[in-house]
Amino acid sequence: MCVFNGRAFLDTQLDSIAAQSRLPDTMAVVDDRSTDGSFERLQAWAATVPFSVGVHRNAERLGVVRNFDRAVRLLSADVIFLCDQDDVWAPDRLERMAARFEADPDLLLLHTDARRIDGNGREMDGTLFHALAVRPQELRWLGQGQAVDAYLRRNLATGATMAFRTSLLRFVQPFPEDWVHDEWLALCAAMVGRVDVMQECLVAYRQHTGNQIGAHRPGLREILGLLFVSRGDFYRQRARKVEILRERLLASDLALRPGAMEKLEGKIRHQRFRAGLPANRLARVLPVLGEILSGRYRRYSRATQAIVQDLCESP
Repeated sequence: MCVFNGRAFLDTQLDSIAAQSRLPDTMAVVDDRSTDGSFERLQAWAATVPFSVGVHRNAERLGVVRNFDRAVRLLSADVIFLCDQDDVWAPDRLERMAARFEADPDLLLLHTDARRIDGNGREMDGTLFHALAVRPQELRWLGQGQAVDAYLRRNLATGATMAFRTSLLRFVQPFPEDWVHDEWLALCAAMVGRVDVMQECLVAYRQHTGNQIGAHRPGLREILGLLFVSRGDFYRQRARKVEILRERLLASDLALRPGAMEKLEGKIRHQRFRAGLPANRLARVLPVLGEILSGRYRRYSRATQAIVQDLCESP
């Protein structure tokens, strides 16, 4: 668990962990220099539960990605569950997900859907997967050993719903700052092993004004607004992200899933293409048509939405 000024919601999350039908074997909590009493509350709580809890405080602010990187280094366990400070676990979350790992030795990473609640704990419309507009085909890919295909289009795995085998840490650390930690973990796992998804909601995922990362389904006005924003360095940065993953994989001694590197190279080509489109919108039409015919929009982005963005966005 990583914490930063989470005192307002911390007790509810801690209570849900202590009430699990299968308790954690051990827990590492890293406080990122909170100033609202979170660290002191964590210390007091750790003394009351019947499992080992290490409560740590950073010497300096690390931010979300580096803080999770440090937290997982502190654990000695076969399977690691990520935990946000402001969510609520279903009573059987740990038991049910741990059982999947025990039943399937090849399973490397598992994530689930989640209920969405607001800052007052009230139920919000639609689950996390609904807010992310997850399609049935994407869920089939995850369940049929084609997670690489799903994650190279876009990230579908939210860290608060995720668990993974410690063996994954062999090459994913340190987490690159260009990536969000959950997206990095999910795609790395898909490149080298088996990933799966549970469509049950085993976490109540809290949406509030203090979220660093949230999930909501954009309305028409928001979608239309996205079509005319400035492209800037966005697509160059996205290409660089995938190149970082390729460099990490090439430096490792892990065997990749069949075809995974070829698909990753295709993703890099697609992002470089999008980054290199001309400033003049009219001059983009023929190159975009060629990329459509190559099939890369369909394989490596959200097809229609990405095509419209590439034709409409300003330089």
